Amino acid sequence: MGSCLTVGPNEALVVSGGCCGSDDKTYMVGGWAWAWCLISNTQRITLEIMTLQPKCEDVETKEGVALTVTGVAQVKVITDEDLLAVACEQFLGKTVVEIKSVVLQTLEGHLRSILGTLTVEEIYQDRDEFAKLVREVASPDVGRMGIEILSFTIKDVYDKLDYLSSLGKSQTAAVQRDADIGVAEAERDAGIREAECKKEMMDVKFMADTKMADSKRELELRKASFNQEVNTKKAEAQLAYELQAAKEQQKIRLEEIEIEVVQRKKQITIEEKEIIRTDKELVATVKRPAEAEAYKIEQLAEGRKLKTVLTAQAQAEKIKKIGEAQASCIEAVGKAEAEKMRLKAEAYQQYGQAAQTALVLEALPKIASKVAMPLARTKEIVILSGDSSRVTSEVNRLLAELPVSVNALTGVDLTKVPLLQKLSATQA
Repeated sequence: MGSCLTVGPNEALVVSGGCCGSDDKTYMVGGWAWAWCLISNTQRITLEIMTLQPKCEDVETKEGVALTVTGVAQVKVITDEDLLAVACEQFLGKTVVEIKSVVLQTLEGHLRSILGTLTVEEIYQDRDEFAKLVREVASPDVGRMGIEILSFTIKDVYDKLDYLSSLGKSQTAAVQRDADIGVAEAERDAGIREAECKKEMMDVKFMADTKMADSKRELELRKASFNQEVNTKKAEAQLAYELQAAKEQQKIRLEEIEIEVVQRKKQITIEEKEIIRTDKELVATVKRPAEAEAYKIEQLAEGRKLKTVLTAQAQAEKIKKIGEAQASCIEAVGKAEAEKMRLKAEAYQQYGQAAQTALVLEALPKIASKVAMPLARTKEIVILSGDSSRVTSEVNRLLAELPVSVNALTGVDLTKVPLLQKLSATQA
């Protein structure tokens, strides 16, 4: 039986031992490994960066000056499998403090040896070169322990005899001296150069004034030309603006007309919908009730019609019966009248002309009454004539013309009647 062990990228897992007396070792960084119970041994070593501060106190330089130097180094265990195995052989089972102590002592030893080969000026003025030299010398030794120097810098350099400060003061004085000399020479050169510059400035000023006058004249001419062009362009722009404004106003008016057309169309649509709604409302409130009322009236009319038809049929039947009764009466009366007329005809035929004359004489009063009926409604008749005998003659004339009229109407000649013949003779 065994277990599966995992390790992060900041550690290295070492699994040693195995079945059948195997002495193989497994190095795992940021992964997992299998370990057998009781027969496998597992150990871990850190791969994180370790910060060291090597310090060498009162170490004599090449010139015999005692200096104290402090540095800062960043080191870590190398992850290459061969060098990792070397680091594990030397540091496995040790704490980080113990590992740092070993590497620190190695760095401090190399730092001491290098300090003895350099002067104070070389150490103080070129610290980067000094640190590079320390790193190059110490890297092979710490590399053989499986340690890698990532960086090494000099943090501080000082001495107890103020040698460095004195060196700095002398250098500062020399620099100050050189600075004063440089200032004096600069002021001298500046005065000479100032005079030359003033002369050049006057020449340049004269030329500049001349050119300025020419430029001013040219400027005025160009300004006049520009003003003319500007005014022309302004006038053109104003005309173009007015034209464009008129076009825009026309467009706006067209848009307004289109809007009015759209609004009118919408209004027409709304009115059409209102008409449809009103029509539906009228259908619901007027037409349907009217149709119902019409249907009611129609049904009532049909009822009345049926009643009238039935009444008419009954009345017709009644009239028919009455007519039949009246027809029977009329038939009887007619037969009686016919018989009467037949008898009259036989009598007229028997008596001849005398009978006809008698019949005409019976009818004359009726004819006269019909003819005189309009005159019966006349209140007064005025005959305009200057001679009174004229009226008598007019009456006689009318009576004389009467037989002719009766003959024309009936075919009976009244002049052959003995009584009328006597009357005519008398009048004559």
